[in-house]
Amino acid sequence: MVLRLVEAAGGRKLAVETSGDPYGKPVFLLHGTPGSRVGPVPRSSVLARLGMRLISFDRPGYGESARMPGRRVAAAAEDVAAIADAFGLDGFAVLGRSGGGPHALACAALLPDRVERVAALVSLAPRHADGLDWYGGMTRSNVREYTDVERGEEHFVDTFRFRSGLIRDNPHALINDLVPELPPTDRALVSDAGIRRMLLATYQEAFRYGADGWIDDVLAFTAPWGFEVESIAAPTRLWHGAADQFSPVDHSRWLADHIPRADLYLEPGAAHFGALKVMTEALKWAAG
Repeated sequence: MVLRLVEAAGGRKLAVETSGDPYGKPVFLLHGTPGSRVGPVPRSSVLARLGMRLISFDRPGYGESARMPGRRVAAAAEDVAAIADAFGLDGFAVLGRSGGGPHALACAALLPDRVERVAALVSLAPRHADGLDWYGGMTRSNVREYTDVERGEEHFVDTFRFRSGLIRDNPHALINDLVPELPPTDRALVSDAGIRRMLLATYQEAFRYGADGWIDDVLAFTAPWGFEVESIAAPTRLWHGAADQFSPVDHSRWLADHIPRADLYLEPGAAHFGALKVMTEALKWAAG
């Protein structure tokens, strides 16, 4: 992997890593929440064999990327455009997993002349999506967390900062906190040595300098996104594990009903971390 700092709007620095075939089809990978540029990602040798150049970056406030206070989901499009310009790219594909899903959809909506395909795995839908019970089927810890977010920063920021410090020092803590609420399929996945190693690495890097990225992500998810998913014209692939309780499956069903060229793939028995098993195939589809 090759690390590069790219200048975005306002002189902010974005930490960007590339892997795979340096001359291959460019695909942006937008990480989960919390997360970072370091993973989980397929091995560089796998990407090279697929003829793909994978570009991942820390969203503002995560890892080595400077914070952008008050950012909306839509801001991801401007950052991706800045990175693409720095790399001399005209067209590209975008894939987002979990918290990266809404940001990937923002790129497709706001960069219609550049995003050729978009994939969103276990994505959230807009907070006030018409006809969607946003909290329906969501695990109790997430309901509690997002409810506090919607009450205002004074109700959750200190907790997030405390938890991020614990996770940075011991990234096993986040996975251990999640395990009691995970269905059996997800428990098996996060106990896999390779996947667990990637998750630990991304959580530790995410909180290298604190919880700002995490705080700004959840604020952005619960505020207006700054674009309409109905405007997405690119071919869109949505994937969701039917047993997901962190990002409930009805979120992807709603997105599929409102994005004109969306195909929805529901996997019975799979849950949130099942997206890691289908990522390589989804990236292959995105690369065309």
